[in-house]
Amino acid sequence: MTLAEDLFAEGEPEREFDPGIAGRLPRKRVAGGALIRDHAGRVLFVVPGYKPLLDIPGGMAEADESPLAACRREVQEEIGLDLDIGRLLVVDWVPAHGVWPDGVMFVFDGGQLDERSAAALQPTDPELRGLRFLAFDDAVPLLRPSMARRIRAALDALDENQPCYTEFGRKQ
Repeated sequence: MTLAEDLFAEGEPEREFDPGIAGRLPRKRVAGGALIRDHAGRVLFVVPGYKPLLDIPGGMAEADESPLAACRREVQEEIGLDLDIGRLLVVDWVPAHGVWPDGVMFVFDGGQLDERSAAALQPTDPELRGLRFLAFDDAVPLLRPSMARRIRAALDALDENQPCYTEFGRKQ
């Protein structure tokens, strides 16, 4: 079934018992990122031009877009690959920080690129200054601590063949 068919099968939307309550409910940021590795097992990082630290390919979900669809779209936009994004590795809740509200970050398995594909990879998004494949330990100083914890959890999830839930990158 398609999403449209599933929504149709749900029937009419539930009416608000208390008019206006839906508009007062909190909103969260939602993002989807891909853990992509090269033939040597190094992780692919993007070098953003709009913030000082590295990130993994992916980004914020748009209105009415799933985290997986956002991940696929952002990977295509950022590195020009239409990857078969795989299974869920991590769901990470991130608390509000500064101007940013809290959010839920999803990390999916982006697979492993062969040597030729990895070497030919170039950023396709003007917001990026570059791409880097790095071993996890080499990447840690170039990441926010919470991102390092999230990526460590994603690598562990790959090894354990089990997704995990984290809060600010810390396993629960």
